[in-house]
Amino acid sequence: MNYQAIIDKYYPEENELKHILMVHSRSVADKALAIVDSHPELKADRQFVEEAAMLHDIGIFRCNAAGIHCFGTEPYICHGTIGAELLRAEGFPRHARVCERHTGAGLSLQEIEQQNLPIPHHDLLPETVEEQLICYADKFFSKTKLTTEKTLEQAIRSLSKFGDEGVERFVKWSKMFG
Repeated sequence: MNYQAIIDKYYPEENELKHILMVHSRSVADKALAIVDSHPELKADRQFVEEAAMLHDIGIFRCNAAGIHCFGTEPYICHGTIGAELLRAEGFPRHARVCERHTGAGLSLQEIEQQNLPIPHHDLLPETVEEQLICYADKFFSKTKLTTEKTLEQAIRSLSKFGDEGVERFVKWSKMFG
């Protein structure tokens, strides 16, 4: 799979949004790959991890998040499910699962319903080791401070705004991947 060709298809112009997407995704991919390399016992698919990490935020262009140069119409919470739709249409269902399951520390049906989120009402929890480690790596990088990696404590604090369930998953992953 040529992830760059897919990115270029949906982001044909060199602009600030594409720059943000590429820098953020590369940071996430590099952290995820470092985890793969330091934990051979996980038997993670290294090539897939790089591809999926580079594509996990492909759907942001359809969202409304002016702070990161996204001028679409959908709520930002939808970027993962939008990306999943795009990648399924491209013939990459496994990569699509990473898109739809990386928001927060994944989202359970209960979290989606309690918060009345405008995304499909079913569990969107990372299940495979690859899904989990990309979701984990993503929490260390924002799209507004591209050159800064969050500490573990900062990542936990960011997640804690959305409830304990995601924090518990993230802490469990930090023990697996740290």
